[in-house]
Amino acid sequence: MFKTINFVFLSFLALLVTNAQAVVTPNPSAPTIIAKSYILQDFDSGRIVAEQNSDQRLPPASITKLMTAYVVSQELHMGNIKLEDEVLISEKAWRMVGSRSFIEVNTKVSVEVLLRGMIIQSGNDAAVALAEHIAGSEETFAQMMNQYAQQLGMFNTNYQNSTGLPGNNHFTTARDIATLSAAIIRDFPEHYKWYAEKEFTYNNITQHNRNKLLWRDKSVDGLKTGHTEEAGYCLAASAKRSGMRLISVVLGTRSENARAQETQKLMNYGFRFFETHSLYQALDQVAETKVWKGATKQVALGLEQTLSVTVPRGRYKELVATTNIQQPLIAPIALGSQLGEVEIRLGDELIAKQPLIAVHAVEQGSWWRRLLDSLLMLIWG
Repeated sequence: MFKTINFVFLSFLALLVTNAQAVVTPNPSAPTIIAKSYILQDFDSGRIVAEQNSDQRLPPASITKLMTAYVVSQELHMGNIKLEDEVLISEKAWRMVGSRSFIEVNTKVSVEVLLRGMIIQSGNDAAVALAEHIAGSEETFAQMMNQYAQQLGMFNTNYQNSTGLPGNNHFTTARDIATLSAAIIRDFPEHYKWYAEKEFTYNNITQHNRNKLLWRDKSVDGLKTGHTEEAGYCLAASAKRSGMRLISVVLGTRSENARAQETQKLMNYGFRFFETHSLYQALDQVAETKVWKGATKQVALGLEQTLSVTVPRGRYKELVATTNIQQPLIAPIALGSQLGEVEIRLGDELIAKQPLIAVHAVEQGSWWRRLLDSLLMLIWG
């Protein structure tokens, strides 16, 4: 059995209700985006603000290197490699076609230099060198890429190489790229700063980041471009304005300028017509409910993760929260036990839902408390 409690969300937060006749911010549909596929997603809430063909499997070109970088960052995090490690450059890496960092065969280059060269300048040679250093071969490294893709929930993605050069079974989707982009920003902020760098110099050769938005929009701080004849011009980007971060992916545009322009249209639309709010912090008390046969009579309920919502601008005060709490609750209750859920609605739309957990443990009460509560439960049903 569950007990349901409804309350107007903003009164719960002790905020004022505005006059019902106040002017409402317009909420137009997304602009027309000339691309095979695109998605616009809020980083904190995960809400999809706009999308088209976002689950269509397409070749990602050099956006593939986002996963290559993610695997490298994981290896660094686990202590398997270090940024200062020297990588011996193989002939295969040296001979890579396409964009290059101009590393020389049989020389040694640090992991950090290779990683920055791959992120900023999109060096195919750097990507292969890193793959071989970590896994022994690029083929084995691709298996690691696919395993991480599955862990992240990228179920419409398959990698065959570390670079994004065309492959018969090498594909991903705009949605999966957005998921990966969010993971990079969330899991490795110490490396994410490199995605905003505008140029990279190695071997006395300076090359510029191909993400034109780094020059055009100061709120943009990543992530990665891609281009092959098969994939067209692609861009995964992220921007942060006034505390709100959006992630955009466009695949299959017609030119370098087009991928930047279409991304800018999406970003401007999202920031202009939507707003994101953090409602509850992780482990903060959201509700409190009775516990039977316990050492204490109440247990505090909260969320395991911070809960944020993205709503059309000007409609935050219309949010309504509902808690559904399991009843009866009988001690002992372990820390972190799932005891219900909280739902956030905007009108008839369910926009967020998370489990409610016990934020502290409740031990069994004394024999007298257990006996008394047993009698009361019989009397009250």
